Amino acid sequence: MANMLSTGISGLNAAQVALSTVSNNISNTNTPGYDRQLVQQTDAVTQSNGRYTIGSGVNVVAVQRAYSEYLTSAVWNSHASLQRASTYNDLATTLNSALSASGDLQGSLDSFYGAFSAVANAPGSTSSRQALLGSAGTLAAVFNTLGQQLSSQQGQVNSQITSTVTSINSVIGNIADINQQINQASATGQPNALLDQRDALIGTLSGYLGVTAVAEKNGTVSVYSSSGQALVSGSNAYKLSTGRNSYDPTSPDVFDSSGNNITSRLSGGSLGALLDYRANVLAPVQNGLGQAAVALATSVNTQQAKGLDLSGQQGGAIFSVPSPTVLGAAGNLGNAGIAASISDVSQLTTSDYKLSYDGSQWNLQTTAGQNVALTTNANGSLSADGLTFTVSGTAQAGDSYQIQPTRNAASGLSVVLTNPAGVAAAAALDIGAGSGNAGSATAGAVSVTDPANPALLSNASVTFTAPNAYQVTDGSGTVLASGAYVSGQPISANGWSVTLSGAPATGDSFSVAANTNGLNDNSNALALAGMATQGVLAGGNTSVLNAFASLTTQIGNVGSQAATNLTTQTSLNNQAVSAQQSVSGVNLDEEAASLVRFQQAYQASAQIISTSQTIFSSLLNAIH
Repeated sequence: MANMLSTGISGLNAAQVALSTVSNNISNTNTPGYDRQLVQQTDAVTQSNGRYTIGSGVNVVAVQRAYSEYLTSAVWNSHASLQRASTYNDLATTLNSALSASGDLQGSLDSFYGAFSAVANAPGSTSSRQALLGSAGTLAAVFNTLGQQLSSQQGQVNSQITSTVTSINSVIGNIADINQQINQASATGQPNALLDQRDALIGTLSGYLGVTAVAEKNGTVSVYSSSGQALVSGSNAYKLSTGRNSYDPTSPDVFDSSGNNITSRLSGGSLGALLDYRANVLAPVQNGLGQAAVALATSVNTQQAKGLDLSGQQGGAIFSVPSPTVLGAAGNLGNAGIAASISDVSQLTTSDYKLSYDGSQWNLQTTAGQNVALTTNANGSLSADGLTFTVSGTAQAGDSYQIQPTRNAASGLSVVLTNPAGVAAAAALDIGAGSGNAGSATAGAVSVTDPANPALLSNASVTFTAPNAYQVTDGSGTVLASGAYVSGQPISANGWSVTLSGAPATGDSFSVAANTNGLNDNSNALALAGMATQGVLAGGNTSVLNAFASLTTQIGNVGSQAATNLTTQTSLNNQAVSAQQSVSGVNLDEEAASLVRFQQAYQASAQIISTSQTIFSSLLNAIH
């Protein structure tokens, strides 16, 4: 009877464990990260009596999780991709909202250039000139607002990077603590609840930066970022940190536990999205907007200087725009100072640069690592990509500087012309034929090639010493230029150029002087109005309007791609979670069926015990 009793008791105990396990599964149906638990049973080992064996019951050897390492890792990977896509989409949506909420820059540009046409229609009208300055102020304000919106998002992204690293470190510390608890608890059985908690934490961590988990023999896991940095090993947590960028103290970088800068190596999860967006979307957009602001200010100011205002003076600047930003590396040893200026806006790009000294010469790279050829000028300055660098002081080998040519231009664009009479609507120069000219040569309009030439408005004469030879002299008779005359080829001096056609006679002359009909002349105003479609950037092939339109398209494409990628990653994550839950998730119908099955087993085992007691009692009664 002892075997029958012990067999019934083992079945009763096994059924009780199974019922408790099923009850626990049902209770945790909606618990995030919970893996369904299963009872593992084996036949109790029995001794043979020589001719046959009779089983002696059942043993419960373990209560295990329904767990697939492969499917769980797939969920972590898809979660990292989903969080990256979600963060990227949120940032891109914010960027598109900033663009639409900061004013109509395209419309403001159209209005500004159109205002020059109004001045050309009435060059002597003060009201049209005042309206032009009003349009200029509105345009600058829209540039400022959009630039400030982008700077604000830059600050928000930097703040998110710091807070995300703080969250990562908190999770890393918790995983290390649970690793220690699991290691201690594993000696007395499988700590399923701790294992579930650890998997949930790893899943959370994967959403921040993407991870790989490696199981160790002692029950702990080692966790690495998707780019290979060790984050957790046993009970040790290797936390990340944020610190100042080598050049820009307002832009935090990410460092590993050894102090190595790993910013460029992180790509997964929300942290990877923040770093990628900051470097590859937001900074180029800021630079692109700044490039448009520089192109606007430079082109308008240059053309303004080619004309005369109502006072007969050469036109002054309408806009002011900040100079390129130069940031020295924190570890520089020398005392060199770098001044950067824009010397050729047509060659200006949207790149940032790193200017470094190797001990014998300066080298230039984009911040993306592309080498850029430097030209040494006669005055010792350096030039590349439309920029000129002037070095003062002494640099040491290894010193470097980051150059941001256009980053802050949009925020700093301003209108500096306040007097409407200062709008240079008239052409700066006029040309007249000598009264005694005998040849058939005629002159076109005088164009200004160098508005900064100090002798631009000085009187000059073009005289033909022979039908095929000319010389240009100033008011004192000093020869400024001379050469062979070819009809249709320009003649230049004092920052101006004129094209003559026809056949001059010996002694024929043409006088070049400041325009005396400035009040009624609209030549320069028409030229300024025509700049709406005039190429300024990309070697003179892209207008300011087209540059901004291209930037708008670029921003729209970023938003569209981010939304599409979010949809894709959401679907992939749902598939991964569904596959994992098919193994580890709690199915209430299945658990209800198991509950009935184990209840019946419990009742049957109880019946075995009751039967063995009855038989045992009968035997005792028979003996007595």
